[in-house]
Amino acid sequence: MPTIKYEIFINAPIHICFDLARNVNVHTETTRKTKERAIDGVTAGLMENGDTVTWEAIHFGVKQKLTAKIIEMEKPYKFIDIMVKGAFHSFTHTHVFIESDAGTIMKDTLSYKSPFGIVGIIADRLFLEKYMRDFIVNRATELKRIAEK
Repeated sequence: MPTIKYEIFINAPIHICFDLARNVNVHTETTRKTKERAIDGVTAGLMENGDTVTWEAIHFGVKQKLTAKIIEMEKPYKFIDIMVKGAFHSFTHTHVFIESDAGTIMKDTLSYKSPFGIVGIIADRLFLEKYMRDFIVNRATELKRIAEK
């Protein structure tokens, strides 16, 4: 099961970074490349513990739906979302925020298991793990840009 870790410094207060990361509207803005949009559950504003959202997006030229649920939230330091329905066998995304004198360190940890057994493992090694890493990095970079405006 691949695990992707990424850390970025954001020159903004922790509560701003935390709220931007769980804001459905901001998620849509930071994922323009995959045309993500919320189509069910919480479709605008801030997500809270226990909330679900169904995202529709285009990945690898295919329109897909993924339903995520926030299973843990410790404001403004951490929240965890999991996939409850979608293309992956399993998918857990942990968001951690650490306050520093100069701003906030945002840490993403994404663990997932691809479907289709050995074929999924091969896909991970050939292209999927890089694709997922790029997705996380791009989204974090966009969150940083928005927070530092």
